[in-house]
Amino acid sequence: MRDSPMKYLVTLWFWMVFVVTAPVCTVLGVTLWLVTWPFDRNRAVLHAFVCRWCHGIYLHAWPGWRVRIEGREHLPQGPAVLVANHQSASDILAAMGLSHPFKFVAKASLFRTPMVGWLMGLMEYVAVVRNHPRALSRMLEDCRRWLARGVPVLIYPEGTYAPTRQPLPFKRGAFQLAIQARVPVVPVVLEGTRQVLEGDGPWMGPRASVRVRVLPPISVEALGDDPERLAERVRALYFEALGLPPLTAVQAQAENQQCA
Repeated sequence: MRDSPMKYLVTLWFWMVFVVTAPVCTVLGVTLWLVTWPFDRNRAVLHAFVCRWCHGIYLHAWPGWRVRIEGREHLPQGPAVLVANHQSASDILAAMGLSHPFKFVAKASLFRTPMVGWLMGLMEYVAVVRNHPRALSRMLEDCRRWLARGVPVLIYPEGTYAPTRQPLPFKRGAFQLAIQARVPVVPVVLEGTRQVLEGDGPWMGPRASVRVRVLPPISVEALGDDPERLAERVRALYFEALGLPPLTAVQAQAENQQCA
């Protein structure tokens, strides 16, 4: 992607589309929030509008980008912890194509971004303040509140972008949350988002094949309410879904030592 002269054209085109459409989305979003505020306490209507707008316009802004959504039938009604692998800032645009009510967890700095952050705040997504001593506990408290109200939450258990297709070790917070709330874990496998935008960018690729797959829910009771075992099981499903060879015992031990 870095060497392609088309990256400049694609990037310029995307930001032209964004600059023209984002203010319209923001005005409509704020208006919708005001109209629905008295009866839509979970902000589901605003979330649905923003999902359709962002996924439908921004992830289809360039004709060389193709997107497939599979497995929506696996999304349970009611509360659940959706976990997704993390490769790019465009991951959330891909996940929005699920057209499912959820609150996603994002770094607090995004909430200060003009227009984008304003709408995230109105939809009451969950902010994480990096390097704050209570960051994890506050994030889990907010997520538990939404789960108690019947709203799913979407978390990236890696915590940061993976440099390759191989998922990084999963942090235990999302799985501990699911166990405590007695809700299923739903793996969401993202592929091809790095072809759109590598990490935080800035350059965008001229060709991308994005695939979003929802795997069947996993009951927390099935693995003995053990967050470490649950995290390892879910991560193994990602390796399988992405066609990657499973980790050897030596590799797994080395990862555990790094995370310790």
